[in-house]
Amino acid sequence: MYQVFVGDKPIVLTDKVELENGFKNYLLDTVNIGKVIKELSKTDLKEVRLIHSKKEKLLKKFLKKLPNVIAGGGKVYNDNGEVLFIYRNDKWDLPKGKIEGNETIERTALREVSEETGVGGLEIVKPLETTYHIFKRNGRHKIKITYWFEMKTNFNGDLIAQQNEGITKVEWLNNGRINEVLKNSYANIKLLV
Repeated sequence: MYQVFVGDKPIVLTDKVELENGFKNYLLDTVNIGKVIKELSKTDLKEVRLIHSKKEKLLKKFLKKLPNVIAGGGKVYNDNGEVLFIYRNDKWDLPKGKIEGNETIERTALREVSEETGVGGLEIVKPLETTYHIFKRNGRHKIKITYWFEMKTNFNGDLIAQQNEGITKVEWLNNGRINEVLKNSYANIKLLV
């Protein structure tokens, strides 16, 4: 099962058909993805489920429905066990950004975290869950596929928000503060944290 978010509402990709209760079922092969996005955005529908009989083909078939944007990002820990967060578009988020040229996704994640936050000395510890969300740019919907990595650093210099990317704050947050800021974050970030 995969979840692709439209705002904070999921499109669930599944091979199981269940009785509709607060959600709608559609067949993945024939669904009008524009209609699904509109329904999730403009109604009180909680989720949409796209059904396909072959579990292993769910994601591949879905990703053909819209243009894909590939990104890499990091859940970065410092020596105090705090996690690096950014504040952009009135929401708390983890640093991430689009792949450039033929760089590896790991290189993208390291570069973007550093550019968006000013943090250096980053080291990838392990890959985390990949997230999917639909956004609209220049009147067209696209699917952002973000490959996340757990990272660590012993950096203790100044945090520098990349303002030309709309980032207004960068902060190291402890567990108590993380729980507080997640109330004003994105569904896929809540899954990661």
